[in-house]
Amino acid sequence: MAVTSTRIRLGALLGGAVLATTGVLTAQSAVAAPSAPAAADAPSAAAVTKLSHSDAANRLRGAGISWTSSGGCSDRNNPTCTSFEQINLTTVQGAITLKGATGCALTITGGTETGHASGTYSHWNGYKLDFSPTSCLSNYITGTFTNIGPRPGDGAQQYKSGSGNIYARESNHWDVTYYNCGGC
Repeated sequence: MAVTSTRIRLGALLGGAVLATTGVLTAQSAVAAPSAPAAADAPSAAAVTKLSHSDAANRLRGAGISWTSSGGCSDRNNPTCTSFEQINLTTVQGAITLKGATGCALTITGGTETGHASGTYSHWNGYKLDFSPTSCLSNYITGTFTNIGPRPGDGAQQYKSGSGNIYARESNHWDVTYYNCGGC
């Protein structure tokens, strides 16, 4: 365990994948996702950099990416808010890479707030963002990335980018898992 002036990193080996969190390891963060990649394909989470909501919002805004919240708030502990608190830097960089590659207007509808499915590579742990499914974004994802079939559990159709990030088409949004920044 390394302690710095601003952060404590904890790591735990779970089902062959490394989980790193900032702060206290919670029961929610310790549950492995059923669709997490095999240990050989999993990214090393040991060097994960977490951002504050403000820092992430400034980076996204600067790239021309907007977000919406059904509750009009950013409280991480309120499921009607859209929060970026404790999001991974590579997740924000991945969204910025997606914006540049697609040229589409991107609107984030879900971040690190509570209310999403748990697991190592989850919203809560900073690996996922939800995007509005505009025709521009949907056409780019389905026309550029490889269809890897339905996701176990909910059947959402999945597409894998060349960098290994996974885009799952849920009923009213794209659920994106960022294992890396997508070539930033």
